[in-house]
Amino acid sequence: MEPFTLLFLTSGLLLGWALGANDAANVFGTAVGTHMVRWITAATICSVFVIIGAVYSGAGTTETLGKLGAISTLAAAFMAALAAAIAVYAMTRAGLPVSTSQAIVGSIVGWNVFSGITTDVSILTKIVGAWVLCPVLAGLIAIPTYKYLTAVLRQKPIHLLRADAYTRLGLIVAGAFGAYSLGANNIANVVGVFVPAVQFGAIDIPGLMTFSSAQQLFLLGGMAIALGVFSYSRPVMMTVGRELGRLSPLAAWVAVVSHSIVLFAFASQGLEAWLMARGLPTLPLVPVSSSQAVVGAVVGIAILQGTAGLRWSVLGKIILGWIATPILSGIICFVGLFFLQNVFGQTIS
Repeated sequence: MEPFTLLFLTSGLLLGWALGANDAANVFGTAVGTHMVRWITAATICSVFVIIGAVYSGAGTTETLGKLGAISTLAAAFMAALAAAIAVYAMTRAGLPVSTSQAIVGSIVGWNVFSGITTDVSILTKIVGAWVLCPVLAGLIAIPTYKYLTAVLRQKPIHLLRADAYTRLGLIVAGAFGAYSLGANNIANVVGVFVPAVQFGAIDIPGLMTFSSAQQLFLLGGMAIALGVFSYSRPVMMTVGRELGRLSPLAAWVAVVSHSIVLFAFASQGLEAWLMARGLPTLPLVPVSSSQAVVGAVVGIAILQGTAGLRWSVLGKIILGWIATPILSGIICFVGLFFLQNVFGQTIS
């Protein structure tokens, strides 16, 4: 292992913190925004399950990012993650639920340009296509789910107190599933660029499992995400849970479930293998945005209820953030790599 490995990893951990502050909290944003789940409860559950998802199911999306650009030196990986973290932090300060997926892809493309490496257009197209499909798919899941559950509850009304208890439990379970899916899908954004350059020794736990080098990186990244959830997630939770559109508790649950299904579908190697074995179409294993998924679900429900409750100005700001994030990250990465190579004498490629 090269000297100063842990120092170089700090940018990835910073990006993990930014993801926790911005993206990870979205799995509970609607629940907290509707006062059905306390913030501290949401943060605790989110942190635990995001780490589990990262360690056990984070390999698939990491492989896709590696195909876009295999950053082979620690210095370059450090700058790619740092540029993405700065871009996400800037958007977080503005209260916008942007995407670390977009930020890290922007950084990788910035590294490709600086290094004179041709970006694989087919992989980039697959990733960008997934970004577009993600909120649309979440909305398409949310609309019929909400419509069906509303019809069921009208036919079989439940006592108010019991309905309240069921809704809280449902939001917690859905949030835990969403946090697991987020960890599995987005850990590639946090430490994926370091996987080719960092090699830890495997840790064997007799009778349980062997932690590979990549899984150790995923664990560190997951812990950084958890720190971000606890330290800085409230503002973005409120943007998604309150400012974009007012949601009933049932609508909040549907939004979380729809978002969680989409993240899981874009991260699960098991689901991909199951669909392929039956000759069914599969979704690419691509890191997508938790923010985009939950916003897509919220907008879908708002359309079903009538768009009067949807705040178009807030939605417009969110979409602007999605467009600006990869551009900003790519520019920061390009400039940072120039300084690392020409001022600090670091090997970039």
